[in-house]
Amino acid sequence: VQLQASGGGLVQAGGSLRLSCAASGRASSTDATGWFRQAPGKEREFVAAISGSYGDTYYTASVRGRFTISRSSAKNTVYLQMNSLKPEDTAVYYCAARSSWELKTAPSQYGYWGQGTLVTVSS
Repeated sequence: VQLQASGGGLVQAGGSLRLSCAASGRASSTDATGWFRQAPGKEREFVAAISGSYGDTYYTASVRGRFTISRSSAKNTVYLQMNSLKPEDTAVYYCAARSSWELKTAPSQYGYWGQGTLVTVSS
């Protein structure tokens, strides 16, 4: 499975961005997919995930109500719509997939990772 993340950029606080994670290879729409982020000097943290079955979603508390994760099975792509961005959302964002429908929040539970896309939110 190969994952290609895109959509990062520079945005002012309060703005929006949409990240995309395109899967190829042995990717399946039944794989759970997650978004993680890593700010300078900090550990990689969970942001959001979507299950591979009914499309159940889960968010970390700090982005709940601002970010939305969704999937296009036809395009084998998972999106992260980010609204009301804050400077503390600045990080490299990574998408990850696991060979199971069940969503997880720990990075160690994901076996496939994209290359990361930088999101910078200015104040």
